[in-house]
Amino acid sequence: MAERMGFFTDTSICIGCKACEVACKEWNQLPDDGFVFEATSYDNTGALGASTWRHVAFIEQSRPVRLDGGGDSGVDGGVDRWLMSSDVCKHCTNAACLDVCPTGALFRTEFGTVVVQEDICNGCGYCVPACPFGVIDRREGDGRAWKCTMCYDRQLGGLEPACAKACPTDSIQFGPLDELRERAADRLARLHADGHAEARLYGESPDDGVGGAGAFFLLLDEPEVYGLPPDPVATTRDLPSMWRWAGAAALSLAGAVAVAFAGGRQGARR
Repeated sequence: MAERMGFFTDTSICIGCKACEVACKEWNQLPDDGFVFEATSYDNTGALGASTWRHVAFIEQSRPVRLDGGGDSGVDGGVDRWLMSSDVCKHCTNAACLDVCPTGALFRTEFGTVVVQEDICNGCGYCVPACPFGVIDRREGDGRAWKCTMCYDRQLGGLEPACAKACPTDSIQFGPLDELRERAADRLARLHADGHAEARLYGESPDDGVGGAGAFFLLLDEPEVYGLPPDPVATTRDLPSMWRWAGAAALSLAGAVAVAFAGGRQGARR
């Protein structure tokens, strides 16, 4: 297998231009998903979905107006800062979507990414609730599941994914996952040294609930603020133990049936 590749998204330098969204749609020929203005943000795509494989979140954090005495008036004093983050499939090490796929439509590539083969997907939808990040979705009118492929076709040609290529600030960085983790640790240290104590990495640890993400982030607030689960867990982590318990129960039941059958036959002979 080739060296594992991944994304490091540094949200501290994301400017919300949505170039990544446009590049992703153009390269992968994704259909229009509505672009509905929801009146809750300047964001016009809302969330990741079957036709939105990169989604730039716009998060407004406001500050209250302060009274002369130093108290809080309770009145919104305007936007204190914008948090912008380009979200994407995490390409988990322990990918629950891959575990539950009955047709083999989902597979692990030689780059360590997880890809859906649309010609094999039967639209069963098992992968949709299996994803702890809510990434995978079924396309309306199509029925099949779709998500980011980390531009598998471009990687095969020695090219970086379209979103990373289009990002003007290098907020989205692509490369060998181990190198990206080192780069992210250095960036985090610099931010902390500059007084941004709230900065943190998300998804970079191999010891988290999904075995580490192939696409991880530097955040400037709690994961929940960005719509990310604070402690994601592979939804299939308990399947082996469940199957063991089910197997033990089945054997016990079979044993009980055999004993009862044998006892019935001995009683009939008498």
